[in-house]
Amino acid sequence: MDQVRTEQTPSPARGLWRFLEKDPIEADLGRRRFRLRAGQAPGVLTAAEKSYVLGFNAVLSQEIHVVGRLPYEQQPFGWEGAAAAATALDLITLTRGRRLHELLAGPAQSHPYAAHVGAGRAHALLRLPPTWGLRRAHPLLRWLAIDGYGFQRSMVKADLMVGERAMPELALRAHCAIFDQGLGRLLWYHDCASPDDVAARVAAYPVPRRADLWSGIGFAACHTGGAEADELEQLAVYAGADGFRQHLALGGAFACAAWMAAGVLPEHAEVAAPILAGAPAEEAGTWPDAALVALGHDPHTHDDFLSWRAQTRRVWARRHRLDAPD
Repeated sequence: MDQVRTEQTPSPARGLWRFLEKDPIEADLGRRRFRLRAGQAPGVLTAAEKSYVLGFNAVLSQEIHVVGRLPYEQQPFGWEGAAAAATALDLITLTRGRRLHELLAGPAQSHPYAAHVGAGRAHALLRLPPTWGLRRAHPLLRWLAIDGYGFQRSMVKADLMVGERAMPELALRAHCAIFDQGLGRLLWYHDCASPDDVAARVAAYPVPRRADLWSGIGFAACHTGGAEADELEQLAVYAGADGFRQHLALGGAFACAAWMAAGVLPEHAEVAAPILAGAPAEEAGTWPDAALVALGHDPHTHDDFLSWRAQTRRVWARRHRLDAPD
């Protein structure tokens, strides 16, 4: 993997954009004082952030093609970084989302989830509200920018958001639910995909915030990976004991949908889906689409996005009622 990445590293950015360029060392989670442990997890999580940095720098150097050369299981993270850089440039130059729109309509069209999350990470980097300047993004998926904002803000402010469990300062209180989903994804990285440590971390937050945290954890566990099957089973036990089993499944289902949109299902997602979502990845990945149909015509508001998540949870609940023994 390291050799492939070295060959694909984009050229240094030129001109004014050099000040935005990311040092690959930013992908080292140990430098952020995140927990590291034995096993595959540190390598898996660090590889995802390395791909994010590569994608970010590829846009600055105008060598976006290098993202497409990443191994398929790393491409979502590369496009996430590319979308973050494109959004940052749009925000700085006041181009009303032109670069992000072109990315979504072109090379990143198979990775809409990752790209919208990346847009939110750019807002956090520039300390701008996560819903500003996204008029040309997908009318419903644009709310994922708040998730990306939550992930990035919590990464750089881990002492505050993780250590002190601070509430984010957002324009609307209702946005905090999606922010916490991004924070939940960050907890998976912060505690190195350890079910024991992640569950203990969630338990320290107030109960009203835990549902969204578990949703983000489910997404990261299925989308990024890093845990073995027995660890994922323990994670499901913890979520169930906390009363938020369906929210963990929600995250897993959205992760499968993201992978299916990309046209691939990596092995770690195929292993995780039956454990976290309680269904094969190919089935769980269809639940968000089914829930979207149930929303009716032109869903686009923040409430529509929350209803989309709720409908997906209902699909899971109906499925498991049918599977329950008589």
